[in-house]
Amino acid sequence: MSPNDLAEPLYPRPLSGAEVPNPPPALVPPRIELKGQYVTLEPQNASRHAEELFEAGHENDDALKIWDYLAYGPWPSLDAYVQTIRQQSASFDPIFYAMRLNDTGIACGQGSIMDINAQFGTVEIGHIWFGLALQGSRAGTEALYLMIKHSMDDLGYRRMQWRCNSMNAKSRAAARRLGFRFEGIFHNHMIFKGRNRDTAWYSILDDEWPEVRDILQTWLAPANFDASGKAKTSLGAEMQKRAPGDRPQ
Repeated sequence: MSPNDLAEPLYPRPLSGAEVPNPPPALVPPRIELKGQYVTLEPQNASRHAEELFEAGHENDDALKIWDYLAYGPWPSLDAYVQTIRQQSASFDPIFYAMRLNDTGIACGQGSIMDINAQFGTVEIGHIWFGLALQGSRAGTEALYLMIKHSMDDLGYRRMQWRCNSMNAKSRAAARRLGFRFEGIFHNHMIFKGRNRDTAWYSILDDEWPEVRDILQTWLAPANFDASGKAKTSLGAEMQKRAPGDRPQ
């Protein structure tokens, strides 16, 4: 068969998906401090952060629960943990941060910007765990907001991802509370600690981010908290008003 025998030319052919008129700027996240009102994210440094992070993640039985759905941890000793922190601190993807409370000056949580595809403008926040001082706090919410905002606003990414074990109800609720939309489940996706992991996927897209950002900024404002530090509004309820639902297939 020759090209002249074809009913239609091979090119141009219709392509699936919308055209991207303004591609992302393809900026790789730098190792810089991200400072908020309640928490500061510091590029992880083994000599500076290991001892405080080890204490936050191992102080009692409640703290140890944070490792239930992570691929690593807990550790039998500070020396063993230091080796992991050194490896993480040397990584370019993920880029790890230690979360330091502004009021106490104590580092008590960890997060990362990861799966960085600057060319396509896709990125993820992960390796997230909060010590007890961060759990259920506005500082914890702000820490995640800072990583998302830095990626979407400063670096121009067009897709922010969130992945977690499908059995991790707290992580899945946190994704919804932050404005992520559910995309689906990858079954038999990974094996962690000898157990199967089905992975739940969530995302915020660039055209959704301005509204999500406004809700987060309004909720994080000092005026939204009473004298005891309790929020006057529910962030989850505010996000639900925008009816995020599942991502259309």
